[in-house]
Amino acid sequence: MGRLLFAGIFSLTAGSLRAAEPPVRVLIFSGQNNHDWKQTTPKLASILTNSGRFTVEVTERPDRCTADAFARCDVILCNWNAWGNVPVTNWPAATRAAFLHFVRSGGGHVVVHAGSCSFYDWPEYQQLGGASWNLGQTSHSAPHEFTVQPVADHPITRGLTPFKTNDELWLKPGVQSGVKVLATGDAQPVALVTEFGQGRGFTLLLGHEAAFMNAPGFQTLLLRGTEWAATGKVTMRESK
Repeated sequence: MGRLLFAGIFSLTAGSLRAAEPPVRVLIFSGQNNHDWKQTTPKLASILTNSGRFTVEVTERPDRCTADAFARCDVILCNWNAWGNVPVTNWPAATRAAFLHFVRSGGGHVVVHAGSCSFYDWPEYQQLGGASWNLGQTSHSAPHEFTVQPVADHPITRGLTPFKTNDELWLKPGVQSGVKVLATGDAQPVALVTEFGQGRGFTLLLGHEAAFMNAPGFQTLLLRGTEWAATGKVTMRESK
């Protein structure tokens, strides 16, 4: 990835990984977000590594990623966006091409909360993101308790029970065509999947702040969704 990229990267590795499965290698995009990424990124990394299923690397400069960087991971988790007045508003053409090639060739892509709210003029990125904030349509409630209800049969949600969580709930997010909604909260989509070439995408619109990520249901969806995006199967159990 180069010396400059490593300046914005830290690595976290689980103390003990499952012997039956090789670790799933996650690359988290971070460093810029209209939410508190300095709190949510370490929280996401902790949830993943503490499960014993994943190893995690974080880059704060996804715009500097290369094909070699993507080749060293199984799934990208996006906790980065270009919303508002931010330093990075675009990616070089080479990064865009390498990113799309990674997913089309079978790589996984996971979005947490506002991680898809970038590049509204890039159709492939929007399709892969599954859902994003749609100006003039999308709004959100104040954080409150609501029930998340699985609504589709899929490896990520199969066997999961409804759960209560306290979080910010997006109302009428912009959902791309061909996206499958897996779970809802107050009839609003909160977990979705999409396919892109041979790759798989999982979008989790929960997780407005780090404290909300403590909910066992959030962690279950994150772990199962990330594993599925990376491998096409789910071995993770429901968190209690």
